[in-house]
Amino acid sequence: MTHSQPPTPTPRTVLGRGSYAEYLRIGEILRKETVGGMVLILGAVAAIIWANSPASASYFALRDFHIGFEIAGIDLNLSLGHWAADGLLAVFFFLVGLELKKEFVAGDLRDFKRAVVPVAAAFGGVLVPALIFVAMNASTGGETLRGWAIPTATDIAFAVAVLAVIGSNLPSPLRIFLLTLAVVDDLIAIVIIAFVFTDDLRPPYLLMAIAPIALYAFLTHKWPKFFASKWWAPWLILLPLGAVSWALVFGSGVHATIAGVVLGFCVPVIRKDAPEKPGLAEKFEHRFRPLSSGFCVPVFAFFAAGVAIGGASGIASAFGDPVLWGIVFGLLLGKPLGIMGSTWLVTRSVHANLDPDVKWGDLLGVTFLAGIGFTVSLLVSELSFGLQSPHYDHAKVAILLASVLAAVMGALWLRPRDRRYRLIAERDAVDKNQDGIPDVFQQ
Repeated sequence: MTHSQPPTPTPRTVLGRGSYAEYLRIGEILRKETVGGMVLILGAVAAIIWANSPASASYFALRDFHIGFEIAGIDLNLSLGHWAADGLLAVFFFLVGLELKKEFVAGDLRDFKRAVVPVAAAFGGVLVPALIFVAMNASTGGETLRGWAIPTATDIAFAVAVLAVIGSNLPSPLRIFLLTLAVVDDLIAIVIIAFVFTDDLRPPYLLMAIAPIALYAFLTHKWPKFFASKWWAPWLILLPLGAVSWALVFGSGVHATIAGVVLGFCVPVIRKDAPEKPGLAEKFEHRFRPLSSGFCVPVFAFFAAGVAIGGASGIASAFGDPVLWGIVFGLLLGKPLGIMGSTWLVTRSVHANLDPDVKWGDLLGVTFLAGIGFTVSLLVSELSFGLQSPHYDHAKVAILLASVLAAVMGALWLRPRDRRYRLIAERDAVDKNQDGIPDVFQQ
């Protein structure tokens, strides 16, 4: 007599039907760009309010509270703020790595003619803000110049969320342009973090990190369907390998978020048995996006954005620091100038063209949104000056101020254009109906 085997546990049986449905609903909500951006903003606002309240000492005590251990010569006794910047943000950069690889393998970046315009725009959007910052801090000496990379970054989640809110009727290639630009921008920021902000390099740990990273890559390429179908497999098999890789990269002196990017690049994009179906990279991005946007990035923003302004004297001190003005002008002026200038130059070539659906006026609005630095800019500011430097606090004020102004400028510019596209679409729909085309073709 044969006995049927008990079913393999799934999230539905483990969590229960009601809680599993709630789990799925929350996940879908957090995957929305607008929701992710709002949660990010809430984390930053909560930090600013707490850091400037009568209980501000408790905020900084919490941020600086140390927890951890030392293992194999690697000091992992870190503050909560440090864990958020190096640990939780590695999850965000893992998703950036997945997105970058998807773009290179199966997205816009695989076609040179389509990719060269936003890629060139990204480089211009990095170079010009850096030059503006250097120009405004050249006369102050060496310390403030360490912040040259702060205004070079664009926050993917924040910028795309704002565009989703204000530009639902704008041409879809405009969103692709912004997304590609922001992804390449983050890649440049990753390279800057890896090579510029790496002090006291310890190569043996970096060499040891190759083993778990290689095993991670082997497993994901050998059994992609297994890791895609078994919800527990990435957590029990791949996560420990990722944690070891992260710790070894951290111990090497290279910023540990680089481990997240490398592991993201190790995940296969295309299914060999069914190229038209979503690959493991897309599955992982869908699965782990809520964790990043709903927890990791907002917690990082909560610990990174808290700055004690210090009343009128604190504001005067911040606004008297050339670091603040270098960041503000770099993000608000340098980003539009760099992106527009680079796009214009590269489209003068016969080998590169702007998408015909994207107008230059629309593109200008997107360049304003690219001035939203936030997540990566906050990280780079900490790496540039350290937690105890007054320049770090002033840099945070500048990043928050410039990001808000960039979002407002982008909204004010793009909202009327979005309304115009909506009216054109409504007029075209009316014209088609008057021509006698059945409504079924209007769906």
